[in-house]
Amino acid sequence: MNHRAKKVLALVGTLVLSLTLAACSGKGGTAKKETKKPEKVSITYVQAPLNVPSIVEKANTSFEKKFKEKGVEVTYSTITSGADQTAALASGDIQFLNCVGGSSVLLSAANGADIKIISLYSQAPKAFKLFSKDAGLKSAADLKGKTIAGPKGTILHELLASYLQKAGLSMADVKFVSMGLPAARSALENGSVDCALLAGPLAYQEEKKGMHVVTTGDGLVSGLTVTATSGKFYKEHKDLVDTFLSVQKETLEYMAKNKDQALALTMKATELDKQAVESMYGLYDFSMDITPQAIESLKKTQDFLVASKLMEKKVDVDSLFVK
Repeated sequence: MNHRAKKVLALVGTLVLSLTLAACSGKGGTAKKETKKPEKVSITYVQAPLNVPSIVEKANTSFEKKFKEKGVEVTYSTITSGADQTAALASGDIQFLNCVGGSSVLLSAANGADIKIISLYSQAPKAFKLFSKDAGLKSAADLKGKTIAGPKGTILHELLASYLQKAGLSMADVKFVSMGLPAARSALENGSVDCALLAGPLAYQEEKKGMHVVTTGDGLVSGLTVTATSGKFYKEHKDLVDTFLSVQKETLEYMAKNKDQALALTMKATELDKQAVESMYGLYDFSMDITPQAIESLKKTQDFLVASKLMEKKVDVDSLFVK
């Protein structure tokens, strides 16, 4: 073999080796594409009804400090509507929902959104209440034919449906008027409705004034809120999701060790007095661990949404939680 032929064979061998290495570098012969780390992430900030962890995190710049170690900037977005939160997550404007209602997650998933629950945020069944001026309303059966105001498709709505079921009644046995909490309270006070579904500071204030509590959500609903991200973001940036969860865990540890400071920060942020904050704080369980009971609670919420025709089809609830 002459020198020229040997040189050609050597070049061919080099080319084959290069192609082989390129093929092996990715699955199925495709080179693996490296996902670029985002320069910043946006996290929702929901203060009401009494989201102490979020208040503490913002006051202590907890997320900013921890994500800075990863070279990532943090911005906050104050979006209180669950529907608006999940829409912002779907569009990519928001990366983390730091407190969103379980019903909002279910509705988003049913509409085909790519959403994953990464931890629990809170459970507070006793914080959700049904009020009436009429102290004679003492059971679910007493509500038949009454006009009741509250926000549709929420934990409060679910509370009412569950309470009515105790007396063999349904939502068809009452006149339900959908309205936000401030409007519902006003309607109750001016007598245009018989009952109002309230939570948070508004519920505390009404009870403080002596308004009759027909029932709370205790034994009826879990009052479950969660934290969430998109499945795509979780898959591509699990390290940043772990960073988010580490802040949540450290915040709960801080609250346990520094309760007075946490409540002081909450008083400052909400402009509520000490008695109000302490009274409401005792109603909340901010445990973040995903439990079988929480998953079952979300399945119960889905049953309510489907039965109420607020959700057309069921989704696989178990698949909504990250593994």
